[in-house]
Amino acid sequence: MIPVPGFEGRRVAVFGLGRSGLTAARALKAGGAQPILWDDSVSSRMQAEAEGFAVEDLTAADWSGFAALVLSPGAPLTHPKPHWTVDRAKAANVPVIGDIELFARALAALPEGRRPRVVAITGTNGKSTTTALIGWVLKQAGLTVHVGGNIGIGVLALPAPTPEAVYVIEVSSYQLDLTTSFAPDVAILTNISPDHLDRHGGMEGYVAAKARLFQALGPQAVPLIGIDEAEGQAIANALGERGVRVEAVRSLPSPLAGEGGPSGPDEGYAVAQETLPPAHPTHTEFHPSSVSLREPPSPARGEGTWAWPGLLHADGKAIDLAPARSLPGRHNAQNAAFAYAAARALGVPHDTAVQGLMTFPGLAHRMEEVARLGAVRFINDSKATNADAARQALSSYGRVFWIAGGRAKDGGIEDLTDLFPRVAHAYLIGEAAEDFARTLSSTPHTLCRDMATAVRQAAADAAEAAETEGPQVVLLSPACASFDQFPDFEARGEAFRAAVLNFGATPFVQG
Repeated sequence: MIPVPGFEGRRVAVFGLGRSGLTAARALKAGGAQPILWDDSVSSRMQAEAEGFAVEDLTAADWSGFAALVLSPGAPLTHPKPHWTVDRAKAANVPVIGDIELFARALAALPEGRRPRVVAITGTNGKSTTTALIGWVLKQAGLTVHVGGNIGIGVLALPAPTPEAVYVIEVSSYQLDLTTSFAPDVAILTNISPDHLDRHGGMEGYVAAKARLFQALGPQAVPLIGIDEAEGQAIANALGERGVRVEAVRSLPSPLAGEGGPSGPDEGYAVAQETLPPAHPTHTEFHPSSVSLREPPSPARGEGTWAWPGLLHADGKAIDLAPARSLPGRHNAQNAAFAYAAARALGVPHDTAVQGLMTFPGLAHRMEEVARLGAVRFINDSKATNADAARQALSSYGRVFWIAGGRAKDGGIEDLTDLFPRVAHAYLIGEAAEDFARTLSSTPHTLCRDMATAVRQAAADAAEAAETEGPQVVLLSPACASFDQFPDFEARGEAFRAAVLNFGATPFVQG
């Protein structure tokens, strides 16, 4: 646990007693505060009382006596309307903060020579894989690494800070909305596409929340920003205008995609260049007036810092990503670029960073190969809860038997029509099945409704195709939320795994 100082002897309201709320209460209490807890759930309040916390009805509390409100990231700060605790706090001039802000204050209270380093990752897609990948690479380099935040362990439940430690923290837009002083040593924005717009009042508010990752960076901090989208490039430009040197990372379609058309996998390539201070020998000087990256040069000319399909070019060397079996596709080339750059910024040698990339075991439910049945591979990408995430998976394979559906996000799968020629057949489940069928139109599809039926039909069709056409892929990449049929994307992915294994497939073991 990380004790949070600064509130000794003072009352701090904590609303929302899920994982982050209870952990925040424990960390505040360990730092000498008097946390006052409340939750709408009776069972959550009973659990807090069983741990010895003071539980008070915040609707009847005297808010003038609180030093702060620690708000669960699940409670709305601004939209669709502020949570009632936010209104009460603002009326009493009580600051509203979250667990990431408490973490930042705990580290800032340490003497400078005793502070650990922090790598923070946010973005619409890829942030969990990038977080886990960076943690893996740094651990393989022999560093003391603690991984958590929005992935796995809540940030305040991680081990207490030591000078040699590195915290690798995934942060969500909800958490960033509740920060003011968070200042990581390496700050990463993977990408931005529309998501959680109801909680941020639209795209502008969502982008502003992501940009808060860079609001308090110190002079030696290293910002790494994906500029595939205009929003990321705008954030990089704004930092440049402030005199901050930014490392821009861009992933581009394979230059060979036009030759092979949709029949060939578009693994893409990532570009990482321009921007770290000269003290980082991997990179060139950043020019704030020109964040846009030019098209990568011909490999024959050997110029620039870039990655070709299956290659990451850095430090003047071409890194073949083909052996990194857990990092397929264009989006994972981008994740690898972020991880490599972060590792190098923390002093990890080139060869060690590359070895870490090659041995990464991957994350469950994210482009995870779960089993094989003859010449058919089964890929679990249940984490693809929107169309942009599903695009990354579909782009990684030349031909797929695609399981999609659930509770659709705005726009459904209309943005994926250019990839429909890669879909041998689609198997549609959940609430979105009929809408997706209309969008797919002439692309072969079947309304399966449930996961077990979809897996059974997809496996049979893929096996038949494999007899004459060679290896095939059955891909679960739903492009939807899971809440119509499953409690979360993990449960959906496990249902896919179970259905595949029940069908007689052999579990895949990373080797």
